[in-house]
Amino acid sequence: MELYEFGVGQLAEAFEKGIASPSEALSSVLERIAGLEGEVRAFLLTDEEGARKAAAKADGLWLAARKGGTKPSALTGMPFVLKDNICTKGTRTSCGSRMLENFVPPYDATVAVKLAGSVLLGKSNMDEFAMGSSTENSAFGPTKNPWDTRAVPGGSSGGSAACVSAGFAPFALGSDTGGSIRQPASLCGVVGLKPTYGRVSRYGLVAFGSSLDQIGPFARSVEDAAMVFEAIAGHDPKDSTSSPRPVPDVRKACSKGVKGMRIGLPKEYFANGLDPEVRDLVMKAVLRLKDEGAEIVEVSLPSSMYGLAAYYLAATAEASSNLARFDGIRYGLRDLGAKDVVSAMKRTRSQGFGDEVKRRIMLGTYVLSAGYYEAYYNKALKVRRVLKDEFDEAFAKCDAIAGPTTPEVAFRFGERTEHPLSMYMSDIYTITANLIGIPAISVPCGLSKGLPVGLQLAARAFDEETLFAAAAEVERGSGFAGRIGGGAR
Repeated sequence: MELYEFGVGQLAEAFEKGIASPSEALSSVLERIAGLEGEVRAFLLTDEEGARKAAAKADGLWLAARKGGTKPSALTGMPFVLKDNICTKGTRTSCGSRMLENFVPPYDATVAVKLAGSVLLGKSNMDEFAMGSSTENSAFGPTKNPWDTRAVPGGSSGGSAACVSAGFAPFALGSDTGGSIRQPASLCGVVGLKPTYGRVSRYGLVAFGSSLDQIGPFARSVEDAAMVFEAIAGHDPKDSTSSPRPVPDVRKACSKGVKGMRIGLPKEYFANGLDPEVRDLVMKAVLRLKDEGAEIVEVSLPSSMYGLAAYYLAATAEASSNLARFDGIRYGLRDLGAKDVVSAMKRTRSQGFGDEVKRRIMLGTYVLSAGYYEAYYNKALKVRRVLKDEFDEAFAKCDAIAGPTTPEVAFRFGERTEHPLSMYMSDIYTITANLIGIPAISVPCGLSKGLPVGLQLAARAFDEETLFAAAAEVERGSGFAGRIGGGAR
């Protein structure tokens, strides 16, 4: 077994025992990247020199620990990747957009600071400003799915998911506004977690929808994702939405099992539009939970059918506001041929934003405009409230809610680029967790047509322990932990 195949926990144990060093692990993943990145195209930027310096420093820390010194954190020396909308001081952060093609942040995001002892390999590709479900909206070209390079990796965090799936890194961070961690995790056959809103600091994350955005990990096993979650979670005074609640020991929860746990199955998640093979694999995984002692309970979320519409009103309204800062005056792209401020803004935004970003800005501006605010935006907020009430009612009957992460497996490039609504439907099962701020995780549960299928679990706000306990049991039943993309070997 090569070091690039090791998961987070395996590498941490190897570093602690002296079986392998961070520099050796780095060399293994760099060799893997050199062999496959030309095909997968998961990165927008790599920093081999910086990574080697960080790994050498970590070598010394683990060596000192083995000689009786202070033991470093488990993620010290661990190779990882950041989605390119997470700010890194002195390293370009482009958000997959021409608008920020040469933007170098003067500060680090809080999650980057918390992972300072780990080894940053580079920044991963993404849909422009996190707006997309396939990574085809990146201004710098698409990323390919390591299981089948003719298929998309999902989005918007497709590059991060592909990095973990292809063996480029044992873990990566992404952002999730409506499913942008869980959906690509499902399509690439890895674990992807969207924590409770406020659990992980958003400081340094370039905003898309401020009431929806959340940073979370990708990994090749549930326990590995738990280790990363524990490292990045916690209160941050720099983020006013950050929760002061203590972070639970979710890694311990991975071994609890599901005996006595109530798993809710929303009948609306298994209706028309769901691929039959995906349905069968998800149901087999749920029945395995029942065999392990869980009680399966039918629940109903009747307003979930309105979730997609509510999301694309609330999210685009917030995007319109957040992206107003990219005006060609203060930072980022600037059209130097403009004659005045107004023309500079028009020309810069026309050149700097791609079609999908422009579509969402225009929709968001429209729903916030006088005469339409009450009819659209305010109504979307009311739907969020109704959804919250329905989930609360469901959680009175169960501890976690299970269902498919996506309606089908990874689709081919170009299949949906001309049909935005069909693209948006990829997130039909994931968006509600963002709208009401609860945690949700995607776990691989099998293969359909040779491509991964993900099962999604959601739990009450701040109940990541239950989420990880159930997810780990799904993983044990599927035997999928640690797999690397089938087409990328």
